[in-house]
Amino acid sequence: MTINLTPYEHGSLCHGNTWAVADEHVLAQQIARVALGQSRHVQKILAGASLGVPASTKNAAAGAIELLTVAKGEDPWHRDGWMFQVLSWVAAHRAAPGGIIRAPHMILAHKGFDGLQLEVDKGKVKAAIIFEDKATDNPRATIRDDVWPEFKAFEAGDRENVLTAEVTALLATQPNIDPDIAIENVIWKNVRQYRVSITVNDTHSDDAGRGRLFKGYDQVAAGENRRRRGETLHIKNLRAWMQDLADLAIVAVNAEVTGNV
Repeated sequence: MTINLTPYEHGSLCHGNTWAVADEHVLAQQIARVALGQSRHVQKILAGASLGVPASTKNAAAGAIELLTVAKGEDPWHRDGWMFQVLSWVAAHRAAPGGIIRAPHMILAHKGFDGLQLEVDKGKVKAAIIFEDKATDNPRATIRDDVWPEFKAFEAGDRENVLTAEVTALLATQPNIDPDIAIENVIWKNVRQYRVSITVNDTHSDDAGRGRLFKGYDQVAAGENRRRRGETLHIKNLRAWMQDLADLAIVAVNAEVTGNV
């Protein structure tokens, strides 16, 4: 397993998992495959399938390396944010193997939802879980100033048309589900749930720290605890760690094309 999950319940505030990266080299290979456009292959592996290595091309490798490289003079935020979305996607599949989870975007700083996961029961959508994924050195400020306003807007019905379109597109990837029936008569405010995933330092790595980190979550998205998920990854020297992981992923991309993996 590339990411180990430890579940927690934080009273009525929220619930979720703390993450620990178990194998950086395997994680880098998974990031490389997603960068190569092979997220479907990685998804099958995460669900337990034993598959051969799909073919890659030099053009695909060049695009993947560009995605994983910070251009000279640029800040790493967008690259690191995209890689963290891939980590979040892997963790989501670890928590729900075979779940209906949208693959990561292939464009840095994409303006859509960071991620989307659906729960379907008897052919009907019961939950649409909206992801916010943040790789940051300032977790509390990021949640308070960036994430909570986004969730408040979603709660008020903002971008419901976009949510409807994304849910429908994701359902269309499921051969045994009729998207029209699945969302028929769905009341979006009743099925919206939230999942914020964020990097943390020592300050927010224990129970008390998580309480401070996610303070206000129950006011932003009121209702039952199940509506509010909070995922954390404790990383020291975040930017250096992300660079090392990107370097490993680039090595994996090059090895894929030359047939060394």
